[in-house]
Amino acid sequence: MLLLIGGLGFWVALSLPDQLLTATDHQSLTITDRHDLVLRSTRAGDGSLTQWMPLDQMDPDLLRAFIAIEDRRFYQHQGVDPRSIGRAFRDNLRHRRVVSGASTITMQLARLLLPIDRGWGGKLRQAIWALRLEHHLSKQQILEQYLNRVPLGEGTIGVSAASALYFGASASQVSLGQAALLAALARAPSGQNPLVSPSKAAERRAFGLQQLAATGYATVEETSRAEGEPLLGDDPANRFLAPHFTSRVLQWAERDGVDFSGRWRTSLDLDLQSELEAEVRHTVQQLADRGVKHAAAVVMDNRTGEILAWVGSPDFWADTAGQVDMVVNVRQPGSALKPFLYALGFDRGLNPASVLADISRTYQTSGGPYHPRNYDRIYHGPVRVREALGSSYNVPAVEVADRIGFGTLLHGLQEAGFGSLSRSADFYGLGLALGNGDVTLLELANGYRGLANGGVWRPYTWRAVSTSSASHGGPEHRFVSAGAAALVLDILSDPVARVPAFGLNTPFDFPFRVAAKSGTSRHFTDNWAVGTTANFTVAVWAGNFSGRPMEGVSGVTGAGPLLHRALLLVARRYPPGELAHPADAGAVPARICKVSGMLATRDCPGMVEWFMPDVVPQERCDWHRDGLLVLPAEYADWEGTEGERLGGSAVRRLGSWADFSERATHAEPTSRQSAEPPFQIVSPQNGDRYRLPPGVESRYATIALRATGAPLHARVSWFIDGKPATKERWELVSGRHRFRAEAGDASDEVEVIVE
Repeated sequence: MLLLIGGLGFWVALSLPDQLLTATDHQSLTITDRHDLVLRSTRAGDGSLTQWMPLDQMDPDLLRAFIAIEDRRFYQHQGVDPRSIGRAFRDNLRHRRVVSGASTITMQLARLLLPIDRGWGGKLRQAIWALRLEHHLSKQQILEQYLNRVPLGEGTIGVSAASALYFGASASQVSLGQAALLAALARAPSGQNPLVSPSKAAERRAFGLQQLAATGYATVEETSRAEGEPLLGDDPANRFLAPHFTSRVLQWAERDGVDFSGRWRTSLDLDLQSELEAEVRHTVQQLADRGVKHAAAVVMDNRTGEILAWVGSPDFWADTAGQVDMVVNVRQPGSALKPFLYALGFDRGLNPASVLADISRTYQTSGGPYHPRNYDRIYHGPVRVREALGSSYNVPAVEVADRIGFGTLLHGLQEAGFGSLSRSADFYGLGLALGNGDVTLLELANGYRGLANGGVWRPYTWRAVSTSSASHGGPEHRFVSAGAAALVLDILSDPVARVPAFGLNTPFDFPFRVAAKSGTSRHFTDNWAVGTTANFTVAVWAGNFSGRPMEGVSGVTGAGPLLHRALLLVARRYPPGELAHPADAGAVPARICKVSGMLATRDCPGMVEWFMPDVVPQERCDWHRDGLLVLPAEYADWEGTEGERLGGSAVRRLGSWADFSERATHAEPTSRQSAEPPFQIVSPQNGDRYRLPPGVESRYATIALRATGAPLHARVSWFIDGKPATKERWELVSGRHRFRAEAGDASDEVEVIVE
């Protein structure tokens, strides 16, 4: 033992290695966008990453704060504090794991100077090196080395760089609250700094101020005043671009052990980012009178997974709440999860023509009776899946969740990348079909990207991907079949399917094909909207960080307009491409009855629907009999849209099928002939005025050609300015244009202007 102690003493007395304490600046880190435009640099105010500052130039509050918070017995021990070791041993033994390391400032300096691993072996090396440092250096030298080398988040090294970044101030002139915050960050700089989590940073500062008061380094009056200070300074010279995105990049890099030096080229498009930030601010201004204070948006490249734009709040620098990042904060997405539910259903025998009973129903669950209701507080009777998803009805969605099981739904959502849904299936229950689980906007965007990629989940990336690379790479897996994904996208891009709930004009009508969906959380606290094309996905959120309800704002009226503008912004720079058609995934068409979903007869209002080959209907509709519509018995107590109870026979006169499909008319027909709605053009509408969107290729500047009420078995023919039209969409051309649609003996005409 004496030999061991003597050897240790000899080693401690050896001179310190050359260059160990050299005060050299670390290599700088520069973060750029995909076009090499600088977004951010982790340099201090003078341009260096860590400008070495002598201890006698630092604000005394910094010294007091770090000693009070990190090592209150700094001036009493010789590098290792026996009291702290005893206390740590007791706490670790009590918790049966390492909860306290008893590291002194000198031990922490040893770890910053040398490659020392964490764990018990590393702690022993730290302690031995701390003894050696204390033998050769004064307390002031140790403190100067430590304060210039300690990581304080966001890539900053030392108090000088951190003071410049967070406060726009020199480390020679910081307030007591700022000093307390920096000292408290030393233990958790990545996740608790004010640019990532203002709430956690405020908690850390409060803890630091308490320590200052408890150790006598500050009075209670001084710490009380310091608690009222803003977390961040307000120096525009120290601001950087894409703040939420770059802050998250630094977090990811620290988590992955990436070296904080050199030049990082990210996937972000700065021009797109700037315009999207303006649109987010515009949305909040437009909805301010309806109680909306915040909004967020994220854009992804579907092929590569590159993040093209990321706006976490309307103004990162506005106040403390501005640093809240709603791209990664969790909230309930409402109906925005329904497409994944129906995709899972399609892989389990459901099809777009399957009829779901939108009637009053109570489910007995482990949490008690569950009675879902629709957004419009109306039950719609027999509803096809296409209409149920397109119009976002709640009751049919719960029925699908009940059929496939909410455990299956939860697993499917987790496979689609919704890792935030970490509770048990019983915790969420059937309400998961309506989005009662918390997810992030980033997860939502990547999930819809997976649908656009044929049901395959792939990771997103913050790094720019080579143009020759087919994808970002990394792990990938299928969460639904390509056929199920294609059918969901077809429904979400079908404007007719949205008509019953949202009408003819919605923010989800674009000059090119987009699969779009909105969602509103319970009590109107959150609005969501997502749109995906073949090539990119845009997801937006609107609401309040505080969770305060908005005043009657739905996903269509709140987040919807923001999605519309944001998606057109992206389309100016990146071609939308063509979404996969169901036929591309092997689906086949069949003419079905709009009411029953079975094969149409001569008496049925028919339409063409897409099916995977193994689920094509084989039975002909038997709901239409001798001029009457005879519904199954389960609809006997359902009250139709006109409040008419059908009665035990569940019989209604033929012709009120409009009540069950597109709600084109609410007048009860008196004869079979009047049952058919009038043939008319619904897109475009007479008198519409269009404007050619700047920067968008002509092949994407189109409008859909839609007509309703065509006679049974009649083919609709289109003529534009007297010439036959062969496509379902028409490319905009400047001037006045006349559209004519013909179906059998029926016809309709409208006139529009393109500016």
